[in-house]
Amino acid sequence: MDLQFEQLRTFVAVVDDGSFEAAARRLHVTPSAVSQRMKALESTVGRVLVERGKPARPTPSGQVVLRLARQVALLATDALEELGQDSAEPAEFSRIPIVVNGDSLNTWVLPALALAARERICVDVYREDQGHSVELLRQGTAMAAITSESRPVQGCAVRPLGRMRYRPMASPEYVRTWLPDGPTLGALARAPMVLVDRRDDLQERYLRRRSRRAWNPPRSYVQSSGDFPEAIRLGLGWGMLPPQQSDRYPAGSLVPIDPAAVVEVPLYWQQWRLDSRLLGVLADSIAAAAADALDG
Repeated sequence: MDLQFEQLRTFVAVVDDGSFEAAARRLHVTPSAVSQRMKALESTVGRVLVERGKPARPTPSGQVVLRLARQVALLATDALEELGQDSAEPAEFSRIPIVVNGDSLNTWVLPALALAARERICVDVYREDQGHSVELLRQGTAMAAITSESRPVQGCAVRPLGRMRYRPMASPEYVRTWLPDGPTLGALARAPMVLVDRRDDLQERYLRRRSRRAWNPPRSYVQSSGDFPEAIRLGLGWGMLPPQQSDRYPAGSLVPIDPAAVVEVPLYWQQWRLDSRLLGVLADSIAAAAADALDG
């Protein structure tokens, strides 16, 4: 099977940019050239690789080829960088797609990405809950992920990063209104709570520790990790926050509703098993930042 580098590069551009037209702009070719390369690649493989929708998405067969295409592109960048060490021309930027949970992205990950950028690395960051991020690794959409899954995805290596510790927090006024006698089971059953989205199970994990009863308190959803603590501070409900977020507010703005309660979430770095210097630089930057920000 003769897979051409330009065809693989074009496939990555189609998936990342979402359409043949956008891929053509990135590659500085015509949409017709993109279409021809994709038809040739699909003919070589003998499978349909991309669903021609908006956005364009890889088919199950395309996910397999996409993983290969990303690996080839990164290794090619590494090789060209090594060959051009004595050249006056600067190396091109390498694009690495990664998955990061919202709380990590909002607190400690961005400085690590900025540090890696000094090595001419561009990142495509996909925000996904830490319990669901590995699916993007399987699909070939991402090359690495911060996840709570310790079991490696096929073809990936795992590195433990540390633990994020979450506490149930609320505003003082909210506590006076909804939990005047403390977090009793009756009060928690009625007290409104805030979640990031419908995959956010941290609040449910805290409630299940208190009792195995069925919980159905009023719920609000704020689908932004940056705005989530502000919604809690304003009294929209109680919610689980790590100290990296709650400590940003003036003392007394947020208080624990159950001071002894902690929910710990272990985090891991999963990345494709690939002998790539640039991917290693990114992994080391993430690990160093995690060592400073997370509990061991």
